[in-house]
Amino acid sequence: MKKINRRQFFLASGALLCSATSAQALWPFSRENDKIGGPADIRGTIFRKDAPETLWKWHKEAIFYKKLKNEQVRCGLCPHRCLLAPGDRGVCRSRANLAGTLYSLGYGNPCSVHVDPVEKKPLFHFKPQSRVFSLAVAGCNFRCLNCQNWEISQTRPDEIRHTELFPAEAVTAAQKSGSRAIAYTYSEPTTFFEYMLDIGRLAKKEGIDNLWISNGYINREPLLKLCRVLDGANVNLKSYSDAIYKKLNGGRLQPVLNTFKTLHDQGVHFEMTNLVVPGYVDDEEMIKRMCGWILANLGPNHPLHFLRFFPQYRLDRLAPTPISTLTRFRQLAMSEGIRYVYVGNVPGHEGNNTYCHNCKKLLIERRGYTIPAYHLDGNQCSFCRTVIPGRWL
Repeated sequence: MKKINRRQFFLASGALLCSATSAQALWPFSRENDKIGGPADIRGTIFRKDAPETLWKWHKEAIFYKKLKNEQVRCGLCPHRCLLAPGDRGVCRSRANLAGTLYSLGYGNPCSVHVDPVEKKPLFHFKPQSRVFSLAVAGCNFRCLNCQNWEISQTRPDEIRHTELFPAEAVTAAQKSGSRAIAYTYSEPTTFFEYMLDIGRLAKKEGIDNLWISNGYINREPLLKLCRVLDGANVNLKSYSDAIYKKLNGGRLQPVLNTFKTLHDQGVHFEMTNLVVPGYVDDEEMIKRMCGWILANLGPNHPLHFLRFFPQYRLDRLAPTPISTLTRFRQLAMSEGIRYVYVGNVPGHEGNNTYCHNCKKLLIERRGYTIPAYHLDGNQCSFCRTVIPGRWL
């Protein structure tokens, strides 16, 4: 089969929207589970109910975009607001303009599916020790130099092994696994927004929670739509510097801050993660300013996790974050007034545990992903009866 580049593929594909039987000859990648048959009438795809081929079944028309002149489109999902000519993909690599229509390319096509403890997300104030059905589709709207999942986040959905799992199947699989929630995680779930939203709607009907593990780089309108199905989130606050966001992550700070405000206003339980990258995010004054913004805009009750950096991806020459730095930042954040501050990626650190902000006694002891001691009665401290913020039951 003759290889063609991505622009040639998308341009040819757009010209043949009504000729699905010709699509297979244009597909430049080998997929083991391309086959005749499959799900019928996947709403929003280019296939008719009686279509004989299903190579395009993982493509779904995007929700948030505008059609422009000359078959260009403007994506409205995230603050990049990519302007795409026919055949172009967005920054995320997982959304493409096919003949003037914007498609999500990974619908029903996760590259990673696992069952995890909820603490791994990390979520320490959300139904401790519950099982979470986790899935991801390839792609991300950031270019983090330190990405720990770069093999799936910095690639395209059509260039990586995947599992076919449409929304109803994902919910069924979560139920069979004994999971109490579905987590959209590992890569950047905003980039597979339509897939996440459709799963989320079905999960809510079945009493399964939805967890968004994200960089928070999303526009307000789609986030408000997502909040209707969200039960919890962990959003990574990469730094409190726009310059560092641009250099380290390929994004901007303010849109992420706006995301925190929206989640707070909508009453979604969320926790914040800050990966302390040496030379980038280890400035004490910046951490103090970050804590000041959190207290002024979100209050003291949203948990904050400082994570230890280990050499990854394009920052593999840096040393791991000194544990003393993480300890100092935790103490600083608590002294500023944030009530629940944690240290991650350091087994055995006291910052793994939860302490009552009122009486200071140990409430939840954590050893890895196990909990040998638990002193909450519902949402109250067992010792002083103070209400502890979170979703505990």
